[in-house]
Amino acid sequence: MVLHLYIYPIVLFHLLYVPCLFDAYVGISSRLQMSEAPFRPREKLAEKQKYFQSIHRHTYLKGPTDKITSVAIPLALAATSIYMIGRGIYNMSHGIGKKE
Repeated sequence: MVLHLYIYPIVLFHLLYVPCLFDAYVGISSRLQMSEAPFRPREKLAEKQKYFQSIHRHTYLKGPTDKITSVAIPLALAATSIYMIGRGIYNMSHGIGKKE
């Protein structure tokens, strides 16, 4: 009995709502026409794609500013954390900053 309380709403949803979505999708897609201009000219698109179609570098280093986000920022975070850990160990070993 309890299982039917869970199954019936799911079955009703699939019988009533999903075909309406499918009909709306098919109706819209059949009426679409290619009357708009593309978002970017082909020359600009080819210029942007050249970064990602070369095989000489790793994928995460292919864009023009990817060296900053993939290398410089993680190195800066690692250096900062190592410095702070070292300073904390030094302060603990010399008793600096203890509360009485």
